[in-house]
Amino acid sequence: MPVSRRYFVSALGLGGAGLLSPPLFGGRGHEARLAEWFTTPQRTPQKSGLIRLDSNENPNGPGAKAFEAIRAMFGEANRYPDAPEDALIAAIAKEHGVAEENVILGCGSSEILRMCVEALVSTAQHLVTASPTFELPETFARTMGRPVVSVPVDAKLRLDLDAMGNKAGGAGLVFFCNPNNPTATVYGDAEVREFVTRVRRDSPATYILIDEAYHEYVDDATYKSAVPMAVADPYVIVSRTFSKVFGMAGLRAGYAIVHRDTARKLRGWRLGSGVNVLALAAATASISDREHIALEQRRNREAKAFTRAFFEKAGYDVGVSETNFLMIDLRRDMRPVREACRREGVAVGRPFPPLTNWLRVSIGTMDEMQRATEVFRKVL
Repeated sequence: MPVSRRYFVSALGLGGAGLLSPPLFGGRGHEARLAEWFTTPQRTPQKSGLIRLDSNENPNGPGAKAFEAIRAMFGEANRYPDAPEDALIAAIAKEHGVAEENVILGCGSSEILRMCVEALVSTAQHLVTASPTFELPETFARTMGRPVVSVPVDAKLRLDLDAMGNKAGGAGLVFFCNPNNPTATVYGDAEVREFVTRVRRDSPATYILIDEAYHEYVDDATYKSAVPMAVADPYVIVSRTFSKVFGMAGLRAGYAIVHRDTARKLRGWRLGSGVNVLALAAATASISDREHIALEQRRNREAKAFTRAFFEKAGYDVGVSETNFLMIDLRRDMRPVREACRREGVAVGRPFPPLTNWLRVSIGTMDEMQRATEVFRKVL
């Protein structure tokens, strides 16, 4: 069941639906807002009631333990979050088997990405990124007036690691989204290690930021987290988020795992107490909630398989997906299809140049995907 205002209020035991206003749940997709943030003075609100398959959110929301933790933390809302921050850092460190000094918290992983760009990219040391990939590092860098080298993905929609490695010389930071958003592809452990080794050899002063936002959704047996590399190597950084499988996109909590020397370098760029006490409590309760994680993985796997089967039966090529979204090759400009879907009550992903024939569809609940495929059947 997707999260609704009624469910959220009931789960928290607040009573009175007026406590949560409709705009909270009826706004435009978060990724669409980010894409327009620096270029559009005004944004038109998206109508409520859409099936929202545009921002790779978890439609089921946080787990029961997270709601319990939020409810218990309300009494501390008047206090600064020092103790809750310490509790989350300890929980993350325990979960990953690292020291607490290896953990940096962020207001979503977005803050982690911003910190890395501010601290590590300069007018003399560029950012290397992919196209398309998650845009925030590039957006931050360009806004700060810092140079960016963008490398197109390859024919299989994978990051072109050879080309990215060729551009890494003299860079301050290489952004490596694994699995990649929006193409949903992933690299296995051996390939990641080979890339890191190459960059470290050829450009020893270059940092590598590996964004593992979709880590929990990966089924590829060759994949492993780069956390062990980050703890051992000061020039490797891993970012994670609570926005995806944990269902906390609106609460804004993320973190980085880094070498202790890198932690000292980055912490000065952090927004002090940037994660609120409710998000901290929910994240602490969620990170080791194996039952909830497994449930969300199963729900995503089943709804994704249903959606893939629909598009393949309709004759469309569907890319490999190790995430909670699919990329579908429409073999024509996806923008008219996107607008037609919106008119029928389904929000899907925005264009991702140069892949403007590809449509990104986030995975909702099974009920949402069943209703959405009827819309797709009508407009395609």
